[in-house]
Parts: sequence; structure tokens; C-alpha cells
Amino acid sequence: MEYLIHLAILFAIYAILGISLNLVVGYTGLLSITHAAFYGIGAYATAILLTYFGVNFFISVVLGIIIAVVISFLIGLVLSKFSGDYYALGSFGFNIIIFSIFLNWRGLTNGALGIAGIPKPEIFGVHFFSNTMFLIIAFIFLAVVYLAARFIVRSSFGRVLKAIREDEKTIQVFGYNALYYKLAIFVISAGMAAVSGSLFASYITYVDPSTFNLMESVFILVIIILGGLANLRGSILGALFLVLLPEILRFVGLPFDIAAQMRQVIYGIIIILLMLYRPQGLIGEYKL
Repeated sequence: MEYLIHLAILFAIYAILGISLNLVVGYTGLLSITHAAFYGIGAYATAILLTYFGVNFFISVVLGIIIAVVISFLIGLVLSKFSGDYYALGSFGFNIIIFSIFLNWRGLTNGALGIAGIPKPEIFGVHFFSNTMFLIIAFIFLAVVYLAARFIVRSSFGRVLKAIREDEKTIQVFGYNALYYKLAIFVISAGMAAVSGSLFASYITYVDPSTFNLMESVFILVIIILGGLANLRGSILGALFLVLLPEILRFVGLPFDIAAQMRQVIYGIIIILLMLYRPQGLIGEYKL
């Protein structure tokens, strides 16, 4: 049972990441490859605040969101001026910058050694030491993020995002400032990603830079490409499949080192096949 709960917690974390990235890629049509950076910002914010300053976990989540929002606003001011391949390349570069900060700012992040001993959540004297209790927290955050994302995509704001995706120049003719909307959804998405980072840090009780590298951003992108672009349920489906995939390979009986490499191979094959035969994903509504 503990094993299944562990997988469920990881699923919740990656489902939040998938939903938040889908707002940018699927609904707005902006190919962002920097999501692991905001995931890492949330994780490091919680790790530092809990271990160095003894801040409550839930306060650290809020502060992590604020930090991610501020940083994403500054990054988004630059990225929002681009579109297409230039947007992707710009986000690629920012992911590398944030990863380098995690790796080299040793006085704050402890460099490659990472930060260990991160406490579990606690509120009103209730300690969430068990995985079952933590699972409840993770699914509450997932539900909040999902409902917030659904409200966004069904609102007039969400309709403008879809219009930008289809034809950015046309929406500007009607008086909408596309740059503002692109910046706003990028910031909102970053704040949501920071939540998953906070959950990851407190659950694993350890963070290091290798978790938030460029390949992690690619992995999150694969989640929404597989599940479905511009479909929130598709993000959940993609997260479920890719969290279970390594476990399926383990049960096949492959040696651990080979299974790890096969996972990367399968990710690549999935992307190639989807781009050829189902570019919008399994239940998606938009072709990348």
C-alpha cells in the first residue's frame, strides 16, 4: 500500500506540473521549455525556508509562489516579445540559467550537494509524517490547481489565450494586448509549478539541482504532449501514464541501469509517434 501511495503522490505532483504547463503550451500556443526552473524555485524556496528559518510549510508554499511569480514576471517580460521557435529557444536559455544558479550559489542552495532534512508539513499541531496524510495534502493542491486552471480556460481570459494561439496578429487588431496575456499566463503557470516544487521538497525531504535540469522540462512537456494539448484532463492522463511507466519497466525484469535508459528511449519514441500520427496527444484539442 505504501508503494501505491508513493506513486499517487508523484502523480499528483506531476499532474500539477502538466496542468500548469498546458496553460502556456496547449491553450496559448507558446512552446515553453523552462518549467522545471519554476518547479525548482518552489522546491528550493520550501527547502531553504523550512531548514534554515523554520518557516511553516504552508507559508513556504505561498512564499515560493511569490518568488516564482516575481522571477517569471521578469523572464516573461523578455519571452513575451517572442513567438514560435524564438520563444522556445529563449525559455531553453532561461532554464539553463536557473539550473546554473541552483548548482553554483552554494551559500544558499548548497550547490551539487543539495539540501537534506527538509521537514514534513505541520499545521495547528498536526504533523503530516505519514505518506497517507501527505497524499491528502497533495490531492487537495491538485484539486485547487485543476479548478483554478479550468476557471481560467473557461473565462473570457481563456478565450483570448486560445485566440492568441490561433492568430496573435488578428487578436491585436481587435484591441487586445497579446503581450499582456502571454505574460500573465506565463506568470500564473510558474506560480502553479512552484506549488508542485514545494510538495516535492517536503515529500522527498531532499532537493538537489539535478532534479530540475533541462531534461525535467522536456519530461513535463512530454506529459502534456502525450495526454493532450489544450485539455486539462489530458495533462492528468499523461502524468499518470509517465509516472507508472518506470514501474512497469521494473516489473518487466530489466536490470535497473538498462530500465533507466529504456525509459528515455521510450519517451523519445512516444514523442516521434505522436508528432507523426497524433500531434494533439491522446485527448488533446490543439496540434503543436
